[in-house]
Amino acid sequence: MSAPAFVVVLIIDLHFPEAHSLKDKRQQLSSVKAQLTRRLGVAVAEVDHHDLWQRATLVAALVGGSARRVDESADEVVRWLDARFPAGVSVERRLASIEDLRGIGA
Repeated sequence: MSAPAFVVVLIIDLHFPEAHSLKDKRQQLSSVKAQLTRRLGVAVAEVDHHDLWQRATLVAALVGGSARRVDESADEVVRWLDARFPAGVSVERRLASIEDLRGIGA
């Protein structure tokens, strides 16, 4: 039996209404990704809408030894995103244990 481990995956859809070019969006998105990583300890990657000026989809992950702790950390991320994008963020959340993940792709 292994030690308890959990992961929360967040699928984050962002809207950048002030962006008037890909360069504008890239600057804003770069700041968001850096803050998620530095301030909130999130692993993050842009996965969709690379060629659109005002949209981006990120996937973020948090890991830890307690489902409650990673879920609380995810709540903090969602609160931060809601404050930063009051009308332009949607977050889908999935929580899984290491045991849940062992059967995937095997």
